[in-house]
Amino acid sequence: MTSKFSDMSFFDHLGELRKRILLSFVFILVFFLVSWTFVDKLYHWFSIPVLQFLPAGEKLAFTSLTEPFMMYIKIAFISGAFISSPFIFYQLWAFITPGLYNNEKKMVVPFVFFTTFFFILGGAFGYYAIFPWACKFFLEVGSDFNAIITINDYFSLAFRVLIGISLIFELPVLSFLLAKMGIINSKFLIKHFKYAIVLIFVIAAVITPTPDIITQSMFAIPMMLLYLLSVLIVKIVGPKEEKEKSKKKADKA
Repeated sequence: MTSKFSDMSFFDHLGELRKRILLSFVFILVFFLVSWTFVDKLYHWFSIPVLQFLPAGEKLAFTSLTEPFMMYIKIAFISGAFISSPFIFYQLWAFITPGLYNNEKKMVVPFVFFTTFFFILGGAFGYYAIFPWACKFFLEVGSDFNAIITINDYFSLAFRVLIGISLIFELPVLSFLLAKMGIINSKFLIKHFKYAIVLIFVIAAVITPTPDIITQSMFAIPMMLLYLLSVLIVKIVGPKEEKEKSKKKADKA
């Protein structure tokens, strides 16, 4: 059994990639327009993590006439990306499908479901746990001053946190795919766990909105748990993968 990738040229790959990216943007655009119809409600929802710690009736500020409009566009775009995530992940699957064997191609539904599930779960964890904590920390540090929080600064920080954590939560799915491709196994992940911890804290330091170790740990601990979950997933997949390899070698012989 050979994959279709062996019959595709470099330009065929580029053409396929362009097609999948274009379709993904079409889905995002569609849901962007849908989100735009109630973007004011989305704004209020996104602003809850910080407004709950401000005096009653206080609002976020803006410093230029175009800032609210651009902020609404960003909110609608990010919302459209989250809503269209199942379609985007399907496009990713469709791009890698030619390189898979027939039995692996049947995993399309679990792949789309779990990538979407972990992506949204990461966003929810960031919104309900990480970002409110960060907002409270910053406001407590600046309690001796008059807070003038601009919508541009606030939402830039919010989107960085939410998208960063959502992508990090894809680690179990990525590990599953790499295991199915025979690139990693559970022994490899366990052996390099100490290096993974260092890398996890580096990533946490990059995406965390505060410099304190407590907030960074709130990023890092879930990432370590996801890593351990990945080890379990790869361990379950691994033995089956070895059997598949032996069977494929026998078929090719």
